[in-house]
Amino acid sequence: MSAAQKTHNQFGNLPVWDLSDLYPGKDSAEFKAGLEEAKQLANKFEAAYKGKLLDLTRSGGLIKAIKDSETLGDLTGRIGSYAFLQYAQNSTNPDRAKFMGDTNEALTALSTRVLFFELELNRIEDAELDAALERDPELARYRTWFADLRKAKPYQLDDKLEELFHDKSVTAFSAWNRLYDETLATLEFEVEGEKLNLESTLHLLSEKDEKKREAAFHAVAKTLGANGRLVTHITNVLAKDKEISDRWRGYQDIADSRHMANSVEREVVDALQTAVQAAYPRLSHRYYKMKAKWFGKDKLNAWDRNAPLPTSDERVWDWDTAVTTVLDAYGRFSPELAEVAKPFFNSGWIDAPTGNGKLSGAFAHPTVPSAHPYLMLNYLGRTRDIMTLAHELGHGVHQRLAAAQGPILANTPLTLAETASVFGEMLTFRALLDKTTDPKQRFALLSSKVEDMLNTVVRQIAFYTFERKVHTARRQGELRTEEINAIWMEVQAESLGDGIVANEGYEVFWTYIPHFIHSPFYVYAYAFGDCLVNSLYAQYEKSSEGFAERYFELLKAGGSKHHSELLKPFGLDAKDPQFWSLGLSMIERLIDELEATSP
Repeated sequence: MSAAQKTHNQFGNLPVWDLSDLYPGKDSAEFKAGLEEAKQLANKFEAAYKGKLLDLTRSGGLIKAIKDSETLGDLTGRIGSYAFLQYAQNSTNPDRAKFMGDTNEALTALSTRVLFFELELNRIEDAELDAALERDPELARYRTWFADLRKAKPYQLDDKLEELFHDKSVTAFSAWNRLYDETLATLEFEVEGEKLNLESTLHLLSEKDEKKREAAFHAVAKTLGANGRLVTHITNVLAKDKEISDRWRGYQDIADSRHMANSVEREVVDALQTAVQAAYPRLSHRYYKMKAKWFGKDKLNAWDRNAPLPTSDERVWDWDTAVTTVLDAYGRFSPELAEVAKPFFNSGWIDAPTGNGKLSGAFAHPTVPSAHPYLMLNYLGRTRDIMTLAHELGHGVHQRLAAAQGPILANTPLTLAETASVFGEMLTFRALLDKTTDPKQRFALLSSKVEDMLNTVVRQIAFYTFERKVHTARRQGELRTEEINAIWMEVQAESLGDGIVANEGYEVFWTYIPHFIHSPFYVYAYAFGDCLVNSLYAQYEKSSEGFAERYFELLKAGGSKHHSELLKPFGLDAKDPQFWSLGLSMIERLIDELEATSP
């Protein structure tokens, strides 16, 4: 597929992926050769290093083993990325699904050969490793990575058990993830006689026409309700699968494995959750009561929660205008930031159109440092879609800047992985706000931003609370759909307040949230990122001099430093309760402004 190939619709020429930067095709000689090379490298790696890491640590040869593991990781990452991305474009295509399944099985089999590497590293005494890090500056660059490895040491099983867990992942959580994705991709939602996919139906929930919103809501409720038993079963299986893994490894809290993967302390996340929950009355409860008054209602229906205000700018943005808007906003902050972003738009790195079978939502896939990220959107021309573009582009820029760290250190923990994306949204919002002179449209734009922030902070912490309750309850036995629905409604009522009616059908809306299936407890990373960016932006507003340079250093660091070290140049500390208060206060100030200028 040519990099210039695009699909044309009412939004103009929308770009589609050119995956040939990874491989020419799934049946290509290059792909088959790459997979064969990966198998050979895995065999060589095992033969060269298994049982020898302690001696290499003492002799100075450990850095060579790490470099070889990165070479293999880059190659297998490229192979796995290609298989997933071609599947993401059309997950209902059986050939693409089979190709991804076969590729994942092959990668799992070969990666079993190198599973020993991190396990054996963790059996080396701290004193031995510390001495090696002191002797070799190149090895010392991986100090943070070693520290994270060490944190996993108490939860490490013996090698054979680790191999079993690893091999069975193909038929365990990976298989259930795929079933869930393919099920959602094939669902049809009938709205006013027209059959739509999930993405297009959810899009109607932010339509100006209340009848369309209500029709879409009932369509979502009907189809998801009909499939609730399947998603309940998947949820039960995955929660039990996680509980088994956690029990064998000895994790104390149901979210500890996620916190460890995120390189964040449990007390930091607990502080975030507590701060946001305490702010519910001042943020979401207060805002939705105000919005109900603006709509002339005592309470909002569930389908009104994301409804645009009557005065909002509901024009359809064509693709070129969306691109210009985001790039201009990025460039206003830093011309260098815009330069790093530009290749995404003319190189086949973005897949923008919606389509039957295409995965819903949006994401930025980093692929591997030797290639480049790919952005997936489902672009439908709303202002929110521009914000989504700004968000995913932020991820892409972050991934490009961190790539120089190499395959191991380029990976940014989830707590900081949302920094550039949310910051990109903020830059774009501020640029749009500055261009808006009409008081009514400015009010509507502010309202839209508040809602996005509430969706990012309040809603995601509510999601995290929901997951905690579901996983805790599952430990007492299998859950019925009605029980999960009840947990969902309880948490939603707590987070949204009594300004919103929990209409019949809303109880099954948890079933379409993919994070619950794919990455349990991921969701707090969004709230962490939003509060972090709010605090960062407050620092930027105080003094912009030198800020961009410090910001770039944060992004370029990838996962090479702990979040506390990366935030220190900005005078921020996530362990300080005031850190979260500062982030939440920005949302509160915007709500204050809305209340003061309310029509």
